[in-house]
Amino acid sequence: MIKKHKRTKNEREYIPRYPEKYIGTYPIICRSSWELRMCEWFDFNKKVLEWSSESHRIRYFDPVQNKYRIYYPDFYVMFKDRGKFIVEVKPLKDIRMPKRGKKSQRTLRIYERTISTNQAKFKAADQYSKKLGMKFVVLTEKDLFRGK
Repeated sequence: MIKKHKRTKNEREYIPRYPEKYIGTYPIICRSSWELRMCEWFDFNKKVLEWSSESHRIRYFDPVQNKYRIYYPDFYVMFKDRGKFIVEVKPLKDIRMPKRGKKSQRTLRIYERTISTNQAKFKAADQYSKKLGMKFVVLTEKDLFRGK
């Protein structure tokens, strides 16, 4: 199925080389080079049986906006030997407070809000995944660029 999507400047479309493994909707929109890298990895990895992008819809309570919202994790993947996962790709700065250093109070408040919202998303995704017999994992630059 093809969904309508108006792309922003930084977004790119990924076209799978092995479309029989992709079970999501088209177009596959990558919002970062890291997401693009994951698409390629899922597509070419022989241990991946199926994968999709933004295919799960998870309701969560956002403590920053004080309301319920919908979260679409980046990926779903099923491996031959490791089971099913919901995967989120995030920079470390969006999940862990940076060292104080020379950051302004305003910048620190922005980080706190982002981290608080992400923690709420991740908690909901973890609960959702467990109900469906899957695992939820957040990958950061430390995971994606290990050894580089």
